Order: sequence, then structure tokens, then C-alpha cells
Amino acid sequence: MYAVLALVPSLLCAAPAMAQSAPQCGERPRVLQALADRYQEVPVAMGLDANGGVVEILSNRAARTWTILVTMPNGVSCLVATGEHWESLTVASTGPQI
Repeated sequence: MYAVLALVPSLLCAAPAMAQSAPQCGERPRVLQALADRYQEVPVAMGLDANGGVVEILSNRAARTWTILVTMPNGVSCLVATGEHWESLTVASTGPQI
């Protein structure tokens, strides 16, 4: 457990290099809290992947930072990508509205 806790601060310091390295993992509540504390990022979108994991996008809209987090059914969350310049898009309608 202490090894997991030790990873959270280090994974947050390495955010720009995250996409080029192996994913950093930990317990979901601790990872979410660390992202909220350090970057003020909160979940803005989520979905299920084919392996049963929950994919979440967290963002700080004011600072325009973002993180993609995958949480497996066992509760382990891994940061798989981070970045800057987040921009929310509005989905355009492609057909008649019913």
C-alpha cells in the first residue's frame, strides 16, 4: 500500500512525459484526490472500455489541463495520458430532431 501512495506524487510531477512512459497506477480515490489537489482537475467525461474498465477524462477547464484515467474492475486506476490545451466541443446535430 505504501508503494502505491509513493507513486501518486511522482506520477503527478511527471505529467508532461506521461504519454511517453509506462502508465502510473494507484487506488482510484487517491489518484483522483491527488489530481484535484495538484491540478484542480475533475471528471468531465467517462465511458466503459471493452475490458470492463472505466475510462475517465479529467480536466481543469480554467487551466485547460487534462488527464485520461482508466480504472479496472479491481479498483486500480492508471494514468494513460495527460496534457494541456483542453477544449470542450459541442456535438453538432447530423439529422432531424425527433
